[in-house]
Amino acid sequence: MLDYRLRQRDYLLAISRAMTSRLDVRAVLRLILESAAELLGADVALIAVRDNQDSFRIRAAYGIPAQKLHLFTPLLEDIPVLPAGWSIPDLSWRLHLVSSAAGLPLRQVIALPMMIGDQLIGVIYVFRLTGLAFSEDDRQVLASFADQAAIAIHNARLYQQLLAEKRRLDAIIEHSADGIMILDAHCRVEVINRALERMTGWRAGDAVGRHCSEVLTAVNAQGQPLCGRICTALEQAEEPAGAEETLYLEGDIVRPDGSKVSIGINHSLLWDEEGRLLNIILDVHDITRFRQAEELQSTFISVISHELKTPVALIKGYASTLSREDAHWDEATVREGLRIIEEESDRLDQLINNLLDASRIQAGGLKLELTDVSLPRLAEKIVNRLRTQTSVHRFELAFPPDFPPVFADEERISQVLYNLLNNAVKYSPRGGTIRVGGQVLDREVLVYVSDEGIGIPKEEQDHLFQRFYRVDSGLRRQTPGVGLGLYLSRAIIEAHGGRIWVESEAGKGATFYFTLPRIAA
Repeated sequence: MLDYRLRQRDYLLAISRAMTSRLDVRAVLRLILESAAELLGADVALIAVRDNQDSFRIRAAYGIPAQKLHLFTPLLEDIPVLPAGWSIPDLSWRLHLVSSAAGLPLRQVIALPMMIGDQLIGVIYVFRLTGLAFSEDDRQVLASFADQAAIAIHNARLYQQLLAEKRRLDAIIEHSADGIMILDAHCRVEVINRALERMTGWRAGDAVGRHCSEVLTAVNAQGQPLCGRICTALEQAEEPAGAEETLYLEGDIVRPDGSKVSIGINHSLLWDEEGRLLNIILDVHDITRFRQAEELQSTFISVISHELKTPVALIKGYASTLSREDAHWDEATVREGLRIIEEESDRLDQLINNLLDASRIQAGGLKLELTDVSLPRLAEKIVNRLRTQTSVHRFELAFPPDFPPVFADEERISQVLYNLLNNAVKYSPRGGTIRVGGQVLDREVLVYVSDEGIGIPKEEQDHLFQRFYRVDSGLRRQTPGVGLGLYLSRAIIEAHGGRIWVESEAGKGATFYFTLPRIAA
C-alpha cells in the first residue's frame, strides 16, 4: 500500500512539473491519462472537456484508436453540469453501447467530474477490459488526477484568454489612428505603432530600445523637447498617485524630408503592486489639420477683413464726396467717381460670390448647368474685357480652327478662364505676351494660359490650388485677392471631369493647363 501511495505521489509530481513547464495542454492531459491508467490498472481512458455551449468533446485519449473516438459519443451526451449530486445517468447502458459500437470489450467504467470551484470543466473516464470493479480507493485516486486535469485545462484556458487579450490589445495599438508609444521606466521605447511610424519616420524595429527623445523629436513653441519634459516629470513621480495627474503637451515634429507634423501628447503611467513605475504610455494625436484649420481661420479673417475694407472704404469715400452739398463737381469728376464706385462694387460682389462658391464647394453643393460651349469664343470675350484694363500686355489667341465645342457650364468655365487670365495680368506687372490657346486630344480638349511674369517656385506649386493660398512674393502685398480663384477653378474643372495643373519656374513665367471631356461623337 505504501508503494502504491509513493507511485501515486510520483505520478502527481511528474504531472505538476509538466504543467509548470509545458504550454501544450494536450500533452499534459495525455500524461495524466497514462499515469491514471497505469496506477489503476486500467486499459482505456479519455478526458472530455466542456465548451461554452455545455457540449463535451474528447481532448485526450489512452488506449483508443483515433478512428474510433467518434464512437464514444454516447458517453458525452446529457452530462449534468451542476455539482450537486453529480453523476452520469445510465452510465452502464452507455458503456454497453460504446463497447458494442467500438468492438472493444469494455467491462467497467468510472467517471469523475473535473471541477474548478463549482464550475464543471470536464469529465475523466477510465475503463477496464476485465470484470474487476473500481473501488472507492480507485475513485479517490482518480479524483486526484481529475483535479490535476481540471487545473491544467483551466490554466490553458486562462493562457488562451490572456493570449487573445494580448492579440486584441496589440491589434488595437497597431491599428489605432493615434500614435502609441510605450516606454520603460527609463524612457526607452518598447512599443511604437504604425501611426507613430508615419508621424516620426522611424520604423518600429529601429526605434525599440532607443531613448524617447531620439525617436519623438517634437519640440514646443519655445523649442523645448517634449520627451525631455515628459521624462523630467517622470523622475518626480515617485508614487502611483502621480498617475492621476494629466500631462498634455503640444509641439511639432520635423521629419527627415523636411515636412512638419503638429502633435498633441497625453501620457499615462503604469505601476506595479509595489508602487514601482513599469511603463509610460504616450497617446500621440496628429493635430496638423487642426493647426491648419486655425491658421486658415486666422488667414481668412485677416484677408477678408482687408479685402472687404478696401472697396467699402472707396465706395463710401467717393459716395460721400460726390454727395457733398457745398461742392459742385463737373461732369467728368462725377463720371470718374461713379466709375470707381461701380468697379469697387463689382469687386466686392466678386469677392462675396467667391466666398459663397467656396462654401458651396465645401458643402458639396456646386451645381453645373451644362450646355454646348465654344471655348475659343469664350476666351476671346474675356480677353477683350481684359484688354481695356492694361496697356502693357499683349494678348494672343491660339486655338486651332477645328476646335470642338464642349459640354460644360458656360458661366463656370468663364469664371475659370477669367481667373487664369486675370492672374496672368496681375503676376506679370512688366507686361509681355499672354497667350491663351488649346489643343484637341483623343477624349478631351486641353486649354492653356501662359504669361511672361514672375513665375512660381517649385516648392509652392503644390499649394497653389488650396483655399486662401497666395504665392509668397513681394508682389503679393501689392496685388488684391484672397487666394480663392485657383481653388474655385480646380473645383469647377474637376466637377466637369477634367484636370488642372501648372508648369512654371521662378522668373520665367507660368503656364496653367486644364482639360475638359470632349462631346461624344
